[in-house]
Amino acid sequence: MVIGFQIRKRERKVDAALVARFRELPVANISDSMSRMTAGGAGLRPMHRGGALAGPAFTVKTRPGDNLMVHKALDLAEPGDVIIVDGGGDLTNSLIGEIMVAHAQARGIGGIVIHGAIRDYDTLHAGDFPVFAAGVTHRGPYKDGPGEINVPIAIQGMVIAPGDLIVGDGDGIVCVPYDVAAEVLKAAEAKHQAEIKQLAAIKEGRSDRDWVDAALARLGCTIQS
Repeated sequence: MVIGFQIRKRERKVDAALVARFRELPVANISDSMSRMTAGGAGLRPMHRGGALAGPAFTVKTRPGDNLMVHKALDLAEPGDVIIVDGGGDLTNSLIGEIMVAHAQARGIGGIVIHGAIRDYDTLHAGDFPVFAAGVTHRGPYKDGPGEINVPIAIQGMVIAPGDLIVGDGDGIVCVPYDVAAEVLKAAEAKHQAEIKQLAAIKEGRSDRDWVDAALARLGCTIQS
């Protein structure tokens, strides 16, 4: 066995019905429902034209600048999976581009997240296939390994286990752990409905702003009259 060079079997993943419901929710509402303690890093931005990302995590950990194991993940991931790659955040070499995304689309993959760089930005940005990354460079990758598939990874403090739920939109990426996904869904849906009502109240001129002064008073703020 070579340490740091292995392909493991994923033992569990969030189900499709749960994924479908999360897909309708803003990432911000999901994040708020997790006490604002989970984030995928502000640098992970959508590279595609638009559209939400949601699906079970198919994790890859790779040496920065090397995409051998990303290629293998494209062959192993199941339809609907989100291939999420810890490439160390390095932007020197791209890890995916147009050809790999075309392969992912043909296999029904749900999206790709790269903590690293992509290339062929113009083509990917013109499409709807969900791709999130930390940057763009024309310099291509190496294919020598090592790397690991279906192991826990971490992206700027956000720990992701194989089979966890990955959700992304214009605000970025969030991981919902497998064991609490149903609980977070309930809270996030309630948060979303509350915000819909709040926006309607603002539009109708019924927004209650008394909480601002109440908070300032509670915190001891001095206000000149």
